Parts: sequence; structure tokens; C-alpha cells
Amino acid sequence: MKKVVVITGASSGFGRLSANALAKAGHTVYASMRDTAGRNKKEVDEAATFARENKVDLRTIELDVLSDPSVNAAINKIIEENGRLDVVIHNAGHMVFGPLEAFTPSQLAELYDVNVLSTQRVNRAALPQLRKQKQGLVIWVSSSSASGGTPPYLAPYFAAKAGMDALAVVSARELTRWGIETSIVVPGAFTGGTNHFGHSGRPADQARVAEYEAGPYKGFADDVMTGFASIVPADADASAVAEAIVKIVDSPFGKRPFRVHIDPTQDGAEVVNMVSDRVRAELLRRIGLADVLTPAKLL
Repeated sequence: MKKVVVITGASSGFGRLSANALAKAGHTVYASMRDTAGRNKKEVDEAATFARENKVDLRTIELDVLSDPSVNAAINKIIEENGRLDVVIHNAGHMVFGPLEAFTPSQLAELYDVNVLSTQRVNRAALPQLRKQKQGLVIWVSSSSASGGTPPYLAPYFAAKAGMDALAVVSARELTRWGIETSIVVPGAFTGGTNHFGHSGRPADQARVAEYEAGPYKGFADDVMTGFASIVPADADASAVAEAIVKIVDSPFGKRPFRVHIDPTQDGAEVVNMVSDRVRAELLRRIGLADVLTPAKLL
């Protein structure tokens, strides 16, 4: 069944790949991004070309996940144009790289805003429509770093993704009685096919970075990146994340997985999440809330 889908952060990487794949699967897809008339004008034009050449319904829409008015306007426009909204995909995110001490508190706050608070803005705009429909799907693009291996120099990003994952887990249980499903997609490290590493931010306090580089951590940044690259298989393809998302969207109601891992590095997140998700589910059963583990079929 054709769905109306919105994806945040769809100018590149997992977002763009997923938008293209979902459109080719027959869905109406809104690839959202900020600055569609400026910095991302090229991406807007490329999306239009993709839609025309593949004869699919792929649309771009201005949506800045850091702005309440922008988020509200975009979601309202999608609902007005289609009369519904079926799938919300939280994909927007940003990575930073460097020694934690060298990042200012305001940088961490900004990163948390992009990776975590943005999902709350989008949910507050979109969930009223999904609840009104008594059916919908929310997909969160998390990270294996929230539960798996966590190399140094990526602490702010790891902390933010862990926060996002925690919101996804609890939010899921508050939506099932409305007939809304949740799936958490957990990609591992992909050093190709995305702009995560290439466009990652750096610490504002370069003097602190210099102290690390002049001391026992000289060359450590290169060691981390070299180590990452060494465990990513040569055939690791970021499009596998997009394929997983398409499979989730195309699955029938009540059959969608709560969590899906796509991790070419096998960093252990799947094992940890299997245990933690089971423990959380068991607590809900113990306190008499087992019903929130399964989406209610209200239609």
C-alpha cells in the first residue's frame, strides 16, 4: 500500500538513499532538508531529476529540524497536500570528532539539538495526525554507538545518539495504544556512502586540541580513523540501511520489527540491544503494561 513518508536530513547519506529507495518502492516521499533555495539547491534539483527519470513521486520540502516554525510548516504542508501522513523517519543528525575536553558546552548543546531535540519537534508536529488516523509508523535512525563499541574522540556524538535511542524506546510504548508502530534502525560505522565522517564538526577550543596533539595523544585522531577503516568491510554499502527502511515500511501492520541492525563492523550493539530490549519488555510485563509492547489495531 502506498504511504506518505517524510524523512528528515534527506539531502545526503542514509536520508537521501532512503528517500530514493522508498520512492522507487512506490511511496510518496518528502525528502526534507534546510536551505532548499541555497546550499541544498543542487540536491533539490537532483531529486527532481531522479523523480522524473524514474517516474516516481519524490518531492523535496524545506524543513529545518532546529526550527519549530519550519518543522510545523513542513508537516502541515504535507498533510494539506495529501490528507494524511503515514510514516515519519527521524534521520537528521550530525557528527563531531575530537577530544571531548576541547568541545565547549554550547557545542554539545547544539549537537544534542540536532540529534535529539529535533525528533521532538518533528514528533510534536506529526503525531497528532498519526493519532487522528489511528495508525502510523515512526522510524528512528539510531546508531550502534548507543550500545556497541565506542572509540574515543566521538563522545559528543555517541552521547547524543544514545539520548535519541532512549527517547525512541520510551516513545514507542506511549504510541502503541494509538495504533502507531515504532521501528529503530541501528546502522554501524559506514566510512563510505555518507557524509558523517567527511563533514564531521571539530572542537571549538583548538588550544586544547593542540595540547592533546603535543602530549601522549599525538597522532591519536589518525589512529582512530585508521582503526575504524580497518574494520569496515570493503563491500560495506550504506544503501543497505535504505533497503532495511524500505522493508520496514512495506511490512504489514503488526509485523514490523522493533529494532533492526545493519552493522558491517559487528561492534556488539546487536547483542547489547537484544538483552536491554528484553529486560525493558519484561519490566513492562511485571507491572501489568504488557499491552504497550504491541500496537493496537484500531482500524
